[in-house]
Amino acid sequence: MKTFLMKTVSATVLAVAASLLAPAAALAQAYPEKPIRMVLPFPPGGVTDILARALAEKLSPRLGQPVIVDNKPGAGTVLASDFVARAPADGYTLLLAASSLGTAPLLYDKVGYDAIKSFAPVTQVASVVHVLVVNQELPVKSVAELVAYAKQNPGKLNYASTGTGTSTHLEGELFKSMAKAYMVHIPYKGSGPALTDVVGGQVSVMIDALGSSGPFIKSGKLRALAVTTAKRSQSIPDLPTVAESGLPGYEAMPWLGLMAPAGTPQPVIDRLHREIVEVLKEPELRERFKGWGLDIIGNTPAEFASFLRRDIDQWARVISSAKIKAD
Repeated sequence: MKTFLMKTVSATVLAVAASLLAPAAALAQAYPEKPIRMVLPFPPGGVTDILARALAEKLSPRLGQPVIVDNKPGAGTVLASDFVARAPADGYTLLLAASSLGTAPLLYDKVGYDAIKSFAPVTQVASVVHVLVVNQELPVKSVAELVAYAKQNPGKLNYASTGTGTSTHLEGELFKSMAKAYMVHIPYKGSGPALTDVVGGQVSVMIDALGSSGPFIKSGKLRALAVTTAKRSQSIPDLPTVAESGLPGYEAMPWLGLMAPAGTPQPVIDRLHREIVEVLKEPELRERFKGWGLDIIGNTPAEFASFLRRDIDQWARVISSAKIKAD
């Protein structure tokens, strides 16, 4: 009798487990059944737009459905993030997010999403390689020399950014606080005018994306001192990091990552993760990323979620300490 009961209970447990797993398995096999929208918080034509379209082109045949890039710029990337946070959690509306996903709620008074609770991470696609550059006339050739010069000449140095609250501004403030050296922040509306003034000598220092500053570095119009990431970049491996060349512990990694609305079924997240990671392994795409000043990552959803929490914590401290509010 006891054996009979145990067998009956075991059979019941297995049946329930099978009934719970069946819908998930069916969903994983069926998804996707219609086109997928990849929402991008930037306008057409930039590096991020080109990247998004390259990913969409590669993903479409693997998923068996069109992946359509939908540009929704505005409000410091908040517009696109809000849109995806409120979209159905079915895997058909995705966000190609940037670092500003986590910093925007810290900078703006009214943001309709929570960077952690409103999204399900799929994978961190790439890091955007940022480079610390200086005007060629500035008498420094390393981060250590820049820190020493800034301390010896308080208030004499200024640094450019692509706007108040942008990653280039936050990275500059992190540099100032860690170096304990005062530099005046000069915000610009984008990399173009900022780099022009650094080349011209109106501004001395800038942290900027390699994609935009690279031509000035190659032509000798700007001197590159270091990359901001913890490890050397795949795109410019001969350039040291800020940490190893004069400011130990410094790390800033602007990123791009694929997110889905919170509550998206795990089988859908797993399918998207699997396919995009395979796409990121393609040699041709990897070379294109390198040319755009991007280092491929392709981590797991759990790793991406963990990184996102650390990233938000870091910039929350910087924003609070420097009392930064977006324009």
